[in-house]
Amino acid sequence: MKKKISLLICMIAAVFCFTACGNKQSAQYDEEQLAQVADFLIGYCAEADEMALMQWDELSEFAINLQLTEAGLPFEAESFLSVLDSWKAGIAECGGYMEHGDYSFKVTNGKVEVSTEAKFENRDAVISFMFDSESKLESMDVSANMETGEILEKAGLNTVLGMGTVFAVLILIAFIISLFKFIPAIQAAFSKKPAQEQKEESKEAAPLAAAAPVIEAEDVDDGELIAVISAAIAAAQAEAQVGTDGFFVRSIRRRPSNKWNSK
Repeated sequence: MKKKISLLICMIAAVFCFTACGNKQSAQYDEEQLAQVADFLIGYCAEADEMALMQWDELSEFAINLQLTEAGLPFEAESFLSVLDSWKAGIAECGGYMEHGDYSFKVTNGKVEVSTEAKFENRDAVISFMFDSESKLESMDVSANMETGEILEKAGLNTVLGMGTVFAVLILIAFIISLFKFIPAIQAAFSKKPAQEQKEESKEAAPLAAAAPVIEAEDVDDGELIAVISAAIAAAQAEAQVGTDGFFVRSIRRRPSNKWNSK
């Protein structure tokens, strides 16, 4: 199969080289050369079976570009594979290829569009090729000629599908919004758990605090306390050069509301 493809490419490349050499004096593009490219692509796509088309998909982009470059064909792997895909889609919609007519050329923004009317088994179609300013192939398209009823039917189907998709998305959004009312309940459920844990911790800490030992101040002998206070007052008066005559401590009483006792 690979040998067959390579042989066919080489034969067409020879035709391209001969045409190009004989038309070097053409202006911006060579109509005959572009028509040769279009004929080659249509003929190859019509003759290639499904296995041959699948074989191209299995090759790497580098391998395809190498074969096309060696054959001198004015297109690259990406554009060539897109031609094969467009042809498959056209055959699926229009049926088997039968024949095509003459080519028409149209230049738009430096690009050349080459188109022709073609007949297929199920319906007619327009095959159009787009070339860039350097006459390199960019794309191919097979547009089926549909009747008014078919066009309206297809447009109606597209409208129904589009509106159905929009309404389905709106229903989904409405359903999601309706679930928002459950968010506060979920948040409350998660916030209750830490509060309960804090209560349990406080309950566990309360017995520990109650069981903590209470250190009470030891009772001090009143006589010793009187002596200490008297000595301190006498020392303070002596520093202030105040006599200690007429000063003595008779008794000391504790006040129930004493701040020192409350601590």
